[in-house]
Amino acid sequence: MKKLKIKIPEGYKVEKFDQETGEVSFCEKPKKVTDRIKTFDDVLKELDIDAAKFLMQCDGLSTDEVAYRKVKLIVQALNEGWTPDWTDGQWNKYYPWFEMGGSSGSGFACDDYVNWDSVSACGSRLCFKSGELAKYAGKQFTDIYKDFFTA
Repeated sequence: MKKLKIKIPEGYKVEKFDQETGEVSFCEKPKKVTDRIKTFDDVLKELDIDAAKFLMQCDGLSTDEVAYRKVKLIVQALNEGWTPDWTDGQWNKYYPWFEMGGSSGSGFACDDYVNWDSVSACGSRLCFKSGELAKYAGKQFTDIYKDFFTA
């Protein structure tokens, strides 16, 4: 089997490939990260991680450990390369805030986001660059966060 490598132009993705003609068409990626990332599969695509390989690496791990790995990747993808600078107390960091009701975790829902300065109650790998992203992640990926916190 012969292979041909095609460099996808920055800001674009493959829209269609015609197997008969070999024609590849591209379309512009949505600019806003929250438009590009709606599912965990989108997270894996954004970070160029093979889904089957990710599942294989999680084989044998507990539910909360798999969820932690997923949350770290969600944060990485939504932050688009941003990492918190803990030496700068003026640079805010954010994470989703959840309301959990009952002993079984029923009523688990993203309520809002919390902002922390140089003092943290959240691991640095789990911080977002904006409150908007923290709230989005908490609402969009509630089930994964629930597994992380309650499994």
